[in-house]
Amino acid sequence: MPNKSIFPKIVHRLRRLLTPSGYISLRAWDSLGSGLLRLIVLGLLVLYLFPIFFMVVTAFVPSEQLGDRYAPVYPARQLRFNYQEKDYRLYNVPFEDGTRQLALVKPGPKASQFIDPQNPETGLIDWVGSWRTLPGVYEFSPTLENFGLLFRATRFPQMLQNSLGMVIIGEIGVLISSTIVAYGFSRFPLPGGNLLFYLLIATILIPEKVTLIPTYFMYVRLLDWNGSWLPMLVPLFFGNAVYIFLLRQNFKSIPKDLDEAAMLDGAGPLRILFSVVLPQSWPVVITVSLLHFYYVWNETRQAALYLGIRPDLAPVSFGIQNFQSLAPVQNVLQASALLVMIIPVIVLFISQRYFMRDMVITGMEK
Repeated sequence: MPNKSIFPKIVHRLRRLLTPSGYISLRAWDSLGSGLLRLIVLGLLVLYLFPIFFMVVTAFVPSEQLGDRYAPVYPARQLRFNYQEKDYRLYNVPFEDGTRQLALVKPGPKASQFIDPQNPETGLIDWVGSWRTLPGVYEFSPTLENFGLLFRATRFPQMLQNSLGMVIIGEIGVLISSTIVAYGFSRFPLPGGNLLFYLLIATILIPEKVTLIPTYFMYVRLLDWNGSWLPMLVPLFFGNAVYIFLLRQNFKSIPKDLDEAAMLDGAGPLRILFSVVLPQSWPVVITVSLLHFYYVWNETRQAALYLGIRPDLAPVSFGIQNFQSLAPVQNVLQASALLVMIIPVIVLFISQRYFMRDMVITGMEK
């Protein structure tokens, strides 16, 4: 019989090992916790970036690689050997003395004949088995043919030009209108101004689908704007509730003492706006510009409504969406998605310092 007094001692030692007051110090527990937290963050980051990594890799995969289950995950081409003025694919063929890389010359359902690229003088080599079960011999070989097919099948340069034109015109309209409206809400007290501002903010909660039919009837039936950019660009010159809110909150954080000092020097409201308020609000202005850029760049619903009869005016996102529905090939689809994503990523990378600086919004200051 084991001594019963041993078990309490074992339990006591385990408790000391597993508690910070025991052999493991508080610093060790903190290090362990930090390590686990970093491991979790790293795992989440890998899960988040894996689809992007898969898209980039697949965009350069040759078409012949898609149907081969033995092909590697990276872009690669199966090696070939020229024999009697013909190219034959190389396979890893198992033999009793090991695996050899041979070129398949005469495939058969139960037996096939191969040639040894290292020693073709030996002639054909017989091998019994199904050659379809043999893994091929590959080398890393990314291709640009998917992008070439995309450019040949679509008007990509024209669509890119259309998107940039819509972005530039839209940026001008939304910045001018939203800045003026936000400046008025932040600097000029009006009867019922706060109520009007809250009503404007409440429009953010209205789903776009609710206003889709009335706006379509007005733009197409009444104004005859179908087949043009006008239904998508004209409303931007009347402001945007989200952008007005961001700008207004930032303008209210600027002390009005600066306005009064400028007024003593003879500056009017517009001079104060351009000389005092805007120079201190560049981060939020750039944030609004970025948000609107991404909205216009990814816009497909309005383009489908108003530009369906004019494919020459279609933006790049809408054109690529139509192309993806007509050519459902995985590597070409990923190539088109990569092309659409490149410019927004570059824009965000260049302006990320200003974007991150002003993402913290001030409270609803009255």
